Amino acid sequence: MGEFTVVGLRLVREAARHGSFSVAAERLGYTQSAVSRQIALMEQAAGQALFERQARGVRLTEAGRVVVRHADAVLGELDAARQHLQDLGAQPAGRLRVGAFPTAMAVLVPNAIAALGRTAPRTRVTVREGLSPGLLAAVGRGRLDLAVVTPAGPPPQGVEVTPLLDDPLFVATALGHPFAGQPAVTAEALRDQRWIAGSAEPGTTLLGGWTEPAWEPHIAYVARDWVAKLGLVSAGLGVTVVPGLVVPALPPSIAVARVDHPAAVRGTAVAHRAGHRPAREFVELLGDATAELVVRLRRHQRP
Repeated sequence: MGEFTVVGLRLVREAARHGSFSVAAERLGYTQSAVSRQIALMEQAAGQALFERQARGVRLTEAGRVVVRHADAVLGELDAARQHLQDLGAQPAGRLRVGAFPTAMAVLVPNAIAALGRTAPRTRVTVREGLSPGLLAAVGRGRLDLAVVTPAGPPPQGVEVTPLLDDPLFVATALGHPFAGQPAVTAEALRDQRWIAGSAEPGTTLLGGWTEPAWEPHIAYVARDWVAKLGLVSAGLGVTVVPGLVVPALPPSIAVARVDHPAAVRGTAVAHRAGHRPAREFVELLGDATAELVVRLRRHQRP
């Protein structure tokens, strides 16, 4: 059995994201034959197929989903190691390292960074996208100064967590959909919809907390990338769930309605290093940006 490689993990993850070896080759700068060779080597290392080859594109097998989950963790750590090496030595004055999960990067974090640019224009801000557990760990290890996360469980030692908001969930539809123009829809009304989700496993998507355990959503398309999701929604091929954080950044071809259920929220907070003054100041700016965002979301919920 061969060995997993960093190049192979990147290619498997990219092919999984786009459902295509040729797109993965184009995005990462390889020939399609080189991608096919690397995927074959990764399948040898795994001892089983990672993709189902179809007439149009490829689809992950169960083994492929396992490899992609671990690839996300491994590649995230390697990126963090590269950043850490760049940061060796004394922390430069006026430097702030900010992490956030992807949808927080749509409006909330950029608005806070823009505000910081007006109050402290010489501060250099670097950003890192990632999943909340990895971001929390990075703050705990000193690789990030703060991170916008979905909190779960106690934070690492030396890390403070400040709540920002209970982010409401919305259902995004095409403009011609019956839900378009409605301020809210009930969870019951959503049961028979065709869904576009980031995974075929409902428990790993935003379809979780506000649904009944016995409900099995009809997932028509799986798309990890938000641009792909919204493209499918805009074409009328299904609906998807979007957090309120991303609603102000949606294109005009998308309509949204609030999911009318008490559990249809996602807790959002900022984790920051205790005693780190620049981080505390940025937390205040995030709080201001959150307040502005809440006002904008209320407009979307009016009849």
